[in-house]
Amino acid sequence: MLATGLIVVGGCQRNTESLNDSPRDQRQSINQLEQRLEKLERLLSENKERIGPQTKPDQKTPSGRIKSLTFRIGTQDDRLRIYWADGTKSDLPCTKEQFIWACG
Repeated sequence: MLATGLIVVGGCQRNTESLNDSPRDQRQSINQLEQRLEKLERLLSENKERIGPQTKPDQKTPSGRIKSLTFRIGTQDDRLRIYWADGTKSDLPCTKEQFIWACG
């Protein structure tokens, strides 16, 4: 019980000390935070340039799980069909190059 009271009193003392910081100390802390923020923004912009633009999700492609796939070949419309968990389906046309099928 006594230890709990000491922790509470100690916690209150630390909080009042930070409230009593001088305006100069507060300005210095704010300046340091602004410098860190500028550095992070600069690093983010450098990484974006290095990685390239982010691709936007295809509006035709549902987000969610795939329920099943079918692959149709040897017909007039060779395709890969994706059945989505939400009940929709997507068809991807397929072509054969040498011995490899490519769909999309």
